[in-house]
Amino acid sequence: MKTLKVLSAVLSYPTAELAAAADELKAIVAREGLLPPAQAAALSRLIDDIAGRDLLDAQERYVQLFDRTRSLSLQLFEHVHGESRDRGQAMVDLLRLYEEGGYTPTASELPDFLPLFLEYAATRQPDDALELIGQPGHVFAALRERLAKRDSVYEGAFAALVALAGGALDDEALAALRAEPDVEPDDLEALDAAWQDEEVTFGPGAADACGVDSLASKIRQARRPAPGLETPAGAGPRTVITTPNTARA
Repeated sequence: MKTLKVLSAVLSYPTAELAAAADELKAIVAREGLLPPAQAAALSRLIDDIAGRDLLDAQERYVQLFDRTRSLSLQLFEHVHGESRDRGQAMVDLLRLYEEGGYTPTASELPDFLPLFLEYAATRQPDDALELIGQPGHVFAALRERLAKRDSVYEGAFAALVALAGGALDDEALAALRAEPDVEPDDLEALDAAWQDEEVTFGPGAADACGVDSLASKIRQARRPAPGLETPAGAGPRTVITTPNTARA
């Protein structure tokens, strides 16, 4: 499912290579025809916007949205587990699932980074891929709403993900996300409070995965180049992402 590769690319840190591939990305979406017309058009607008914008401006906007705004974090488990003890084990489980599926992610990425997750999902058979991305559908819906509130063209990417996820959303989980603070990054006092983490220990040395070091790693990993459009080789068993209402198959 190359449409998932396109979504992985456009949700990655903007690069000149990404901008240059705009026509190719739009052609892939049109050729596969997986998205309803409205969502396909919104995704095309996002691709055109990234490609037509000054690169430094596009990169600054990306950092402002996804690195400096916790409620828009592209780390899936930020919205599923927060900083709870479950998050560390969920990371380990998700990485193991990638490896069991024959996929080796970039070493510098946390496994729940959304572009990486979508890149992996694109290696699955279509039915399995759609089931996989359907599980965090409530996260995609919440992020779409938050981006719409900001009149952000990035809403188009999450509208596409919600459409692909299909089915009924987990209303309880979505309501919980709607109740979370949605702080603007220029509200420094509220931002500081929102990013205040408790130290959570998962094992020897695991404290380094939380707190301030965790935020720094999130900012570094968002700067990776957009993933290539070629599907990584290797096939494996169907896998799922763990959310509060799902478990490994």
